[in-house]
Amino acid sequence: MLYLIASGKAGFDAAASGFASNGYGEHSPGGYSMLSAIVIEIVLTAGFLLVIHGATDKHAPAGFAPIAIGLALTLIHLISIPVTNTSVNPARSTAVAIFQGGWALQQLWLFWVMPIIGGILGGVLYRTLLEKRD
Repeated sequence: MLYLIASGKAGFDAAASGFASNGYGEHSPGGYSMLSAIVIEIVLTAGFLLVIHGATDKHAPAGFAPIAIGLALTLIHLISIPVTNTSVNPARSTAVAIFQGGWALQQLWLFWVMPIIGGILGGVLYRTLLEKRD
């Protein structure tokens, strides 16, 4: 649907647009390295998992989770769009990489592996440091 809308603009070039594909190096919006992409994807995904676990914990205030999670995801995007176009979600990264092809598919591994590592790290950190035991 978005492709159809975008292709209605004169001069639209699907290959040049990148479809907001995630990338590092020359394909990073700000020219950030692969190491920067690895660090930001792990750290921000881990932080996101900490927020999700904390906001949905049985000790958290009722009705607070959607606000906390939504604000955290907004902050994550504001921080990492200039670095990698923000992944945090491998399904989102895969969809745009399929449309872009080429380099986006070659770099896709990072946007699967690092959020998984970050998710595991966030879960372990929450469980060991923050979870209240009854």
